[in-house]
Amino acid sequence: QVQLVESGGGLVQAGGSLRLSCAASGRTFDSYAMGWFRQDPGKEREFVAAISWSGGGTTDYADSVKGRFTISRDNAKSTGYLQMYSLKPEDTAVYYCAAVKARYGDRSWNFYNYWGQGTQVTVSS
Repeated sequence: QVQLVESGGGLVQAGGSLRLSCAASGRTFDSYAMGWFRQDPGKEREFVAAISWSGGGTTDYADSVKGRFTISRDNAKSTGYLQMYSLKPEDTAVYYCAAVKARYGDRSWNFYNYWGQGTQVTVSS
């Protein structure tokens, strides 16, 4: 069992930046690939980024965030990160981190079996 807790969300103006954190506990974090997803009310959960289980791991990004967001992890701290730059109003959503016991992540939300509670990101225009 893995428990995930996100933090770092908030209100930011367009063009600003935020860093989300995902603290993991319960199992060996470096055995788990991680992903970040986001969801607006009434919309489907949307893939944002994924990273493989090693610290300098393989990463993948949605086209909408490529070049603006960076996913990373520190396995010694059992924590994953999503650094977000050049934020846009359309980035507004609840952001979730997810984990799965696999080498690589995936763009499908149902690939992951552990989820955090979510953190709200609001970008004002």
